[in-house]
Amino acid sequence: MNRLWGHFKTITKHKIYVTIGCFRIGLYKQGLLHDLSKYSPVEFLAGVKYYQGYRSPINQEKEEKGYSLGWLHHKGRNRHHFEYWIDMSANPKEGLIGVKMPRRYLAEMVIDRVCASKIYKGKDFKPEDPLLYFLGGKKHCLMHERTAQVLEKILTMYRDKGERYTFRYIKNVFLKDPDRDY
Repeated sequence: MNRLWGHFKTITKHKIYVTIGCFRIGLYKQGLLHDLSKYSPVEFLAGVKYYQGYRSPINQEKEEKGYSLGWLHHKGRNRHHFEYWIDMSANPKEGLIGVKMPRRYLAEMVIDRVCASKIYKGKDFKPEDPLLYFLGGKKHCLMHERTAQVLEKILTMYRDKGERYTFRYIKNVFLKDPDRDY
């Protein structure tokens, strides 16, 4: 029962943080719909089983099984994960490639990464944590090169200039024309 309640509190707190962040940058619908799939049976039950409280249960499930059904379900339904944007290239010799994410989902990904760091780091959270997490796994990511550049730029801005400045930049500059190429 403690793992069930702990997991529920963690994902709900994360969802609330992301919703608030998305509202701050004008992504109201995305904020409301963010991570609702975490409450589906395949994701929620795995989250309870592998819950630890200090990191994502997905990591523990992958360590034990070599994969995570919850993660496979989650990334296939949530466009704010770069893994959603992986596809076969039109050129068969290239194989799998990262597709450039639309601005609004990249913005949601920034908010998601910041809020996940706040949840798992708690009182030890520092503004550089989301950037350090990204840089630590960057070489293993199949992310579109331009998406990775922009994500790193915005997470660096968050580290150097803070949340208010960065969220204002996302809302007033980056998302000004969400369908425009970046």
